[in-house]
Amino acid sequence: MGNLSAFFLTIFKRHKKINTSERLKEVMENQSSMEIPLPSMINGNDVFHSQIPPDDLNISKSKLTCNIIHNHNFSNGLHSWHANCCDVFLVSPSVETFDDHTQNPCKKKHHAVITNRNQHWQGLEQDITTRVSSGSTYTVFARVGVSGMHLEKEANVIATLKLEYQQSETKYLFITKTTVSKEKWEDLEGTFVLSDKPDRVVFYIEGPAPGVNLLIESVSIFGDGEIAPCVYNQEGNIILNPEFEDGVNNWSGRGCKIALHDSMGDGKVLPKSGKFFASATERTQYWNGIQQDISGKIQRKLAYQVTAFVRIFGNNVTSSSVRATLWVQGPDSHEQYIGIANSQATDSDWVQLQGKFLLNGSPSKVVIYLEGPPPGTDILLDGLMVKHAEKIPPSPRPVIENPEYGVNIIANSNLSDGTNGWFPLGNCTLNVVTGSPRILPPAARDTLGPHEPLSGHCIHTTNRTQTWMGPAQMITDKVKLFVTYQVSAWVRLGPGATGPQNVNIALGVDSQWVNGGQVELNDADRWHEVCGSFRVEKQPAKVMVYIQGPAAGISFMLAGLQIFAVDRQARFRHLKRQTDKIRKRDVTLKFSTSDSSSIHGATVIVKQTQNSFPIGSCISRSNIDNEDFVSFFIKNFNWAVFGNELKWYWTEPQQGNLNYKDADELLKLCNDNNIMVRGHCIFWDVESTVQDWVKKLNKQDLTTAIQNRLTGLLNQYKGRFKHYDVNNEMLHGSFYPDRLGPGSRADMFKTANRLDPSATMFVNDYHIEDGCDPRSSPEKYMTQILDLVQQGAPVGGIGIQGHIDSPVGPVVCSALDRLGTLGLPIWFTELDASSVNEYVRADDLEVMFREALAHPAVEGIMIWGFWELFMSRENSHLVNAEGEINEAGNRFLELKKEWLSHAHGHVDDVSEFGFRGFPGTYEVVVVTGSKKIVKKFVVEKGDLSLVVPIEF
Repeated sequence: MGNLSAFFLTIFKRHKKINTSERLKEVMENQSSMEIPLPSMINGNDVFHSQIPPDDLNISKSKLTCNIIHNHNFSNGLHSWHANCCDVFLVSPSVETFDDHTQNPCKKKHHAVITNRNQHWQGLEQDITTRVSSGSTYTVFARVGVSGMHLEKEANVIATLKLEYQQSETKYLFITKTTVSKEKWEDLEGTFVLSDKPDRVVFYIEGPAPGVNLLIESVSIFGDGEIAPCVYNQEGNIILNPEFEDGVNNWSGRGCKIALHDSMGDGKVLPKSGKFFASATERTQYWNGIQQDISGKIQRKLAYQVTAFVRIFGNNVTSSSVRATLWVQGPDSHEQYIGIANSQATDSDWVQLQGKFLLNGSPSKVVIYLEGPPPGTDILLDGLMVKHAEKIPPSPRPVIENPEYGVNIIANSNLSDGTNGWFPLGNCTLNVVTGSPRILPPAARDTLGPHEPLSGHCIHTTNRTQTWMGPAQMITDKVKLFVTYQVSAWVRLGPGATGPQNVNIALGVDSQWVNGGQVELNDADRWHEVCGSFRVEKQPAKVMVYIQGPAAGISFMLAGLQIFAVDRQARFRHLKRQTDKIRKRDVTLKFSTSDSSSIHGATVIVKQTQNSFPIGSCISRSNIDNEDFVSFFIKNFNWAVFGNELKWYWTEPQQGNLNYKDADELLKLCNDNNIMVRGHCIFWDVESTVQDWVKKLNKQDLTTAIQNRLTGLLNQYKGRFKHYDVNNEMLHGSFYPDRLGPGSRADMFKTANRLDPSATMFVNDYHIEDGCDPRSSPEKYMTQILDLVQQGAPVGGIGIQGHIDSPVGPVVCSALDRLGTLGLPIWFTELDASSVNEYVRADDLEVMFREALAHPAVEGIMIWGFWELFMSRENSHLVNAEGEINEAGNRFLELKKEWLSHAHGHVDDVSEFGFRGFPGTYEVVVVTGSKKIVKKFVVEKGDLSLVVPIEF
């Protein structure tokens, strides 16, 4: 397929009396009579079928191209379009349009309405960077209109290009304009040529006066050169020769060879579909595989879906991970690798590889490839599809009828009826004995409040020959979808047993294991609380709760198991009161003026514009190429943390090869917008995160490398990071003390503090707050912190990451209470919540934010990102990949709005006005007579009453 505009150019040369734009309009409106390839919409992209025009029109097939505007007539909603500092909505085909000449109602069409415009330049735009090139002539054709109360007679509508350059100022290229009357559609027609290739090219329509609505029915741009050829097949796939019907044309090997097959292994391996498949063979590295260059076919800020069928062959490997990866090269030659999808492939059958990706910037080159299995193992590929991802409709709000909050769903929990309702999982033995606690475990008491005493009976489980054996109960009919259940029980090792031993309250949801809480028991002398939570989001056929964990042969006891639905709204009401109590302070505005009597009785309106409580987000270098991401970030956060760009494996991937460029660019963005930054992290104690070159160092060289890392990083950024996570996840890894001794961790803290005493040095770890990981209980975290302090480490803050599932407020609060006894500030440093349902995700997020704000030991919250496809966990985003705020994002914004204080009233007879408010920035408006005076003031954090002088 070639260039469509070459056809229009041919017509113009053969029939000079025909206006090009008129001919273009005629063709667009009556394509069937001209036998021109008919545009159709595939996922919002204009595509042309392979029908060829009649030979007598002398059109070259190699010159036929697509309309480079995606979703040109809004048939796929607003995909690919963005409103520039204004609002846009679509008018459905039920609204009539008007004939240009008769002004009678005519064919009904979609069109966009751009409204709330307060500047001439505000309008609708689309990024066309990857679809244009320098030197080519482009023809623009659009159908536009205007409307609104502020429109007197007519208005100008203008087509413009915004040209952005990294090394120079942004330029604007006028294309064309037309004058439009109210309720009349006009053609906007013109051409443009780029003399060079900017780093970014944005086409937009603007022009009418502020307050006038801009209407757009369709936009088309065609070029006369070899530009971004239309490579979509009938399914919207941008991959050429995806099923190898043309051999291995368009494919190549990434560090290996590729071959075409109709079968392999004496006919044991056959195509999944079609006639052929391809193999990547003679692989000597994990990253070797089959690839295709898709440069120029990917539009930035659009989400793409990738689907493939893969398997492995040879080298006696029966199962291995196969990954789909993008290699992206930017205009500045900066390279980036983006993981798309990962599946466990086998040598016995084809498996589906599926994932999504989005490019924030405008790349100069993009290659998609498969990698992963060990060297010597072939990767087999049968079909690859890359297309614009279909928009997933918003999740419905779950409807939960009669959730029975606080009601224990465990039958015979008190064991007053022996073991009735219980059964042994496996061939273990269950006996009811006495001697257990008669009160509920603390976490359950915190949620349920006063409760009748327990019976003092417990189940003693003996004759265990497997770790999974223990008491069990079926609860299938009692578990309701999308309800968060709290789990709580007393557990104890049996007589004579020794620890440490893990005890886990587990759930078997069909074939899936769900963690309901874990605890580590060290001896048989006392009872321990085990607590946790769970939620089921897909209808199960069977749900079983069982208690497991100690090693085979070790007996244990269980008492007072409680599983009950949690009333989050009741908890929220309590937290709101607590938040107002500990976060707000009394403020008195003391007004002074030369004539105090003139201000008595004046109306006072106080409005908080920003809460100073630290609420931040993780950001990454690639994110800031997306101006929509940056806009949301700087508007809604006052702190930041870098996802990877400060980690040692990023700043020094090879010994002596330092990279601070990415961190520098992120830091500049934050500094320019008065956003504070946490330094994450100097070291990471989990061995899998340590660079290979570091692992190979001997003890002396490792000590030197650590010192160089500390000196280089802390001197490079002295005074610029407010916090440092000195050694990340020390409860889950021990790489450095294993090689350098137990004092190495404290030495890291001491050296870091000496090099940058202005920064607070943090510990940072995960699963502290949810009761699901015995390695990271609050008690173990406290022991580790106290041990560091005893060695002289200047630990100044406690980081709780907060990657949590199904949070329960009292369980989280209990952990905060225990850690709070250390007297150190606590920060949630990597908070996220994951659920396919946006409303449930929003609820989880609200739990964590409210618990944090209501706890006096918590001094800041960092979420671990907010943009889809740039999160460490799936289904945890607040903003969808293409910029739409989902229910979780809206809930976050509602909470931020709730935490802004407002007050109004009148100045009293001593020229004062009092209110209670959150710390932060305020604006006060005083209205007296015909005068209105506006002043700004700041409320600092504090417990005592504050008097703020306001002078006129």
